[in-house]
Formats: sequence, structure tokens, C-alpha cells
Amino acid sequence: MPLPQFDLAQAVGFIGFALGILCFYQRDDRKLKRVMVVMGLNNAIHYAMLGATTALLSALLSVVRTYLALHTSSRWVAAVFIVLGLTSGGLLAEHWVDMIPVLGTCIGAYAVFCLQGIPMRIAFFAGALCWLANNIIVGSIGLTLLEIVLISVNLSTIWRLHRAKQIAQPA
Repeated sequence: MPLPQFDLAQAVGFIGFALGILCFYQRDDRKLKRVMVVMGLNNAIHYAMLGATTALLSALLSVVRTYLALHTSSRWVAAVFIVLGLTSGGLLAEHWVDMIPVLGTCIGAYAVFCLQGIPMRIAFFAGALCWLANNIIVGSIGLTLLEIVLISVNLSTIWRLHRAKQIAQPA
């Protein structure tokens, strides 16, 4: 597979890279979700420029989902986004690999509406693996690098939260 050419679409991907690092470095769940909204909008533009339709749709669903998650933590809303993602992804997908970002979005929907703290970040880790695979497939340099770094930063944040919880609990 040839290396993707660096152009405006790749530059937008590198903006997503910076936003993603800022996002997953957050310890506060609400701040994390706010930055995720901005990152999702940027990534939707990036996927549109790359012509990655299911990734574009998944990014847009993620934006709406994460915005709503700032205001509710309903399992029913999570279920609606999972069904929307699977249905629309299934209709738009031309190949099975087109469903990889949809799976990442569904995992993210469950995470932002139903989980908090360390469990939420573990689910984000699983979703990040899906997005990493997608970004390699669609040729996104910046967002491939982003997912690699996010996986590392997210695991580090999980560890920091775990350590803080251990310190806060008396022996």
C-alpha cells in the first residue's frame, strides 16, 4: 500500500492529532467530553476530505452523542446511538472494513452514556483500537498517529486514576 500524500486533508488530520492528545489527557470526565466534541467535528471534516463515508458518519454521530452525554447518562440514549450507528453504517458500508469505525463509535456510545472514570476509559481504549485500524485503512497519517498516542495517553491516565484511587483508600 503506497504512503498517503501530505495535503490539506492530512493537515486537518494533524489538527485532530493535537486535539486528541488534549482530550485524553483530561482527568475530569466533563472536560474530556467537551474536547471530544471539538475533536469529533475536526475529524468529520478530515474524513470527508479523505472520502471515508462511514468514518465521516461515525465521527458526526460521535459529536452529537458526546454533546448529549454532557447532559444525560441514559442507557436508552446509548442504545439509540448504537442502533443508529449500526443501521446507518450497515446501509453505507461497501465492505466489511467500513464497519470498523462504526464499531468504535458504538463502543464510544456505550462508554460516554453508561460508564465513568476508569471503566469509561477502558471502553475508549477498545474503541481506539477500532479507530486505529480504520485510520490505517483510509490512509490518515495524523489520526493513525493520534490513535497510537491516545492509546498510550489513555492507558497512562487509567493508571494515574487507579493510583489516585489506591492512595485515597486507607489500607
